[in-house]
Amino acid sequence: MDKTAQPASPDALLEARRRALQSEVGRPLQIPQAHASPLTKDRRSYLLDEVQDLYWNDLEWENVTGEEELEGGPLIELTFPGVVAFVRGLLLTEVPADSPVGPAPRPQVVNDFLRFLAQRILELEDNGDDGTRDLRMTSELLDQVLLIYHGISPEDVGPEGPGRDGEGGGLGS
Repeated sequence: MDKTAQPASPDALLEARRRALQSEVGRPLQIPQAHASPLTKDRRSYLLDEVQDLYWNDLEWENVTGEEELEGGPLIELTFPGVVAFVRGLLLTEVPADSPVGPAPRPQVVNDFLRFLAQRILELEDNGDDGTRDLRMTSELLDQVLLIYHGISPEDVGPEGPGRDGEGGGLGS
């Protein structure tokens, strides 16, 4: 990956990945709607802390065990199962009819987590960690979370879409 072409801020990195994703799918990206009830600052911070903890735990587990390592690299859905499930839960819009509570999507927390992942990618690159396993996995996770956030199925981006190239360069690299 050409470091000089890399965006300088987390928001710029996310915007570049979103533009590349939109180009890949050929249509505007869907933006999930938040639940009508307000999310307190403390609750939002708590949920972000939880998904970040899942990221660090899943990343460390994969680095220790290498369980999900395949020929082309780790499979993100298996490397970060807690993160992927938590993100899907934060965006849930439908629940079974017999559920005691309705859905309460919190896409703002997913957006906060996307910024965290983008910042992590930039930090890894700034530390000279280009091409490292952590950078590849984090970059592919960011792409996977973007797919989930924007409601895009893996089939919409094809077999060479985000998180499937084994390079970890992400969308638009």
